[in-house]
Amino acid sequence: MPYLFEMHSISVSYDTGFALRDVNFRVNKNDFIGVIGPNGGGKTTLLKVILGLIRPVSGEIVFNSGLIDGNGIGYLPQISTGDISYPVSVTDIVLSGMMIRKKIISRMSSSDKKRAAEVIDELGLTGMAQSSLNELSGGQLQRVFLGRAIIGNPKLLLLDEPGNFVDSNFESDFYEKLRDLNKHMAILMVSHDIGMISSHVKSFACVNRGLHYHPSSEITNEQLMAYGCPIQLITHGEVPHTVLKTHS
Repeated sequence: MPYLFEMHSISVSYDTGFALRDVNFRVNKNDFIGVIGPNGGGKTTLLKVILGLIRPVSGEIVFNSGLIDGNGIGYLPQISTGDISYPVSVTDIVLSGMMIRKKIISRMSSSDKKRAAEVIDELGLTGMAQSSLNELSGGQLQRVFLGRAIIGNPKLLLLDEPGNFVDSNFESDFYEKLRDLNKHMAILMVSHDIGMISSHVKSFACVNRGLHYHPSSEITNEQLMAYGCPIQLITHGEVPHTVLKTHS
């Protein structure tokens, strides 16, 4: 299967110590990988290495031909309330994704604006193109930033805790949209909610400074502990509950 990138013995160090250590990882075309692990384990650092925002202290990342270009990678970072305070419209935010992939700053073309309108419609935001961000619900806001990430038709989509701003009314639609996108792009999705994403991803990468790849969407508490990912496995059903480690 054609790969998009490979990491070879990647290590990243901050003043407090190693964030990632000796990571080997490969992402193939149309993968849908859930990136899980404890807080501070290096999940966001992993994404930033892929984006080229952080340079590893050792190792290398090898990209397949064509990935690192204008249409290569889409990125949906964690969203905070500060991101909605600017007086910009839905269209402005979605169009800003085109600016990221352009080699030079230029005026948006009519084809760019047409593409933005198509993305806005695809994400169920018809009629909100000129709305300000502070007029939107959490789910609508997440769709806007997803639109910014996918407007350039990337080959690889990186999502950092996308569920944080997804409201319950849009949650199923959001993950269904990701399933559709995965037909023509690979997706890496950082999330703390294993129970929710396990029904959508195809495999898991457990990150806790090191990385262990689990080639299935089915994962147990025992496997998480074996992989060095001491996190709770949360399940969803009629009565929300958490599966806890057996008491002695």
